[in-house]
Amino acid sequence: MEGIPEGQYAGKGNSVNGRFCDLHLHTKWSDGTLSVAATARRAREAGLVAIAITDHDTVGPELVAPRQELEGLEVICGVEIKALVAGQRGEILGYFIRPGHPALQGLFSWMQEARRERMREMVRRCRERLGLPLSYEEVAARARGSVGRPHLAAELVRLGAVATPKEAFERFLGQDGECYVPLPRAESRRVIEVIRAAGGVAVLAHPGMLPLAEPEAALRALRDEGLEGVEGVYPYEPGTYRLAVDQGRLRRLAEELGLIITGGSDDHGPGSPRETLGQVRLPYEVVEELAARSEVT
Repeated sequence: MEGIPEGQYAGKGNSVNGRFCDLHLHTKWSDGTLSVAATARRAREAGLVAIAITDHDTVGPELVAPRQELEGLEVICGVEIKALVAGQRGEILGYFIRPGHPALQGLFSWMQEARRERMREMVRRCRERLGLPLSYEEVAARARGSVGRPHLAAELVRLGAVATPKEAFERFLGQDGECYVPLPRAESRRVIEVIRAAGGVAVLAHPGMLPLAEPEAALRALRDEGLEGVEGVYPYEPGTYRLAVDQGRLRRLAEELGLIITGGSDDHGPGSPRETLGQVRLPYEVVEELAARSEVT
């Protein structure tokens, strides 16, 4: 696995103007721990000048435009949407999206119902297999936006079934866990079409996690569907993921295909299993590249 030298954007060096950004952050509106404003303050304190909020399958109410200023830095309205990518469970990021666009809201509604049904089944399995007095309503009450596995993990900790959220995922809620239920996903083509309809730019999230047999062919097909970038810098945990394509090769493929190389920390906030803000610092020029391909003015 190829690492990220000193937290900088490998492959393009430092920012021309000494300005940096992080384009993959989560907030309380999906499975993070902080508000958008608190996340922005934390990013500013880390020396960043721009961030993208990419909550799972939703856009929080604090985001009102494709780009806005908040807490002294630029905040890009983004999203991370679960999708079937080359037949695999993956995710596609959208940047500079119009948060209220009907196509986006329609897809979100479909996915929210799918999430609720999935969580009801996971709660049922935990209740029956672990003998816990657990209800869907208690889990859903923890969510400010999308209900997800971190909210169920928190309930398992509260009920004493596990000591930590990480243990909950390792034993019960991860893909190999006995209470796991896969989430239905839209095809990549549909997700990309919706992002583009909302004025945004579609980017493949953490492709090293995707078990792609032929990465180049998959990227070409996604580009033909309208994909315009790949997340080429991402803090994969050493020993946790067996990368299907290392970041060096991925960046070379992206450049050959004319795709923007983006990246981000995938931070979920203090107290979360992924407290990674500061591990990735992209030059601000990447924001400018994305904005040039979006419909923002």
